[in-house]
Amino acid sequence: MIENPTNSEADAVSLRGPLDERETLARDLVTASYLKGDFVLRSGKHSDRYFDKFLFETDPELLRRLGKHLSTLVPLTTQRLAAPELGAVLLGGAVSMETGLPLVLVRKEPKGYGTSKQIEGRMERGDRITVIEDVVTTGGDSLRSAQVLRDAGADVIHLVVVLDRGEGGEDNIRNAGIPYSPLFRITDLELG
Repeated sequence: MIENPTNSEADAVSLRGPLDERETLARDLVTASYLKGDFVLRSGKHSDRYFDKFLFETDPELLRRLGKHLSTLVPLTTQRLAAPELGAVLLGGAVSMETGLPLVLVRKEPKGYGTSKQIEGRMERGDRITVIEDVVTTGGDSLRSAQVLRDAGADVIHLVVVLDRGEGGEDNIRNAGIPYSPLFRITDLELG
């Protein structure tokens, strides 16, 4: 801690406050979920690095902190959040609890029993929805979820993600007309 800081030091300290918290979160995310090896990604691509989203999403302290930081990326005009199953459901819940916004869950396929819905929860046509995601590689799964919501009459106004792997997802999502905010890009993380 700096005692009696100069003006420039005081400015740096005030600017670093949230950044230090974000930098610590980045380190903790890597520690909790970064794996090295030979992995096949959802996109079908092979990678020598992998972020196991379930390792960071099932840690209550990390999940709470991610919900807090992701919530700052949600546009004020959002009326409802959406989270694709299964990976983003806990994140969506954390952001929903942080913002007070209601949440819908987007299934990969309509369930074959009960109500046979593909979107679970209450949603009205025209609702302005921000989609919460965990990890984006090419953006294919995110775009599929956004299309399900659009087909049901929602206005998908934003997509917020914990981690963009830097493999084309951002461009694909933006090209689909969806504003995009990653909490972290792969280049933000010290992977060691």
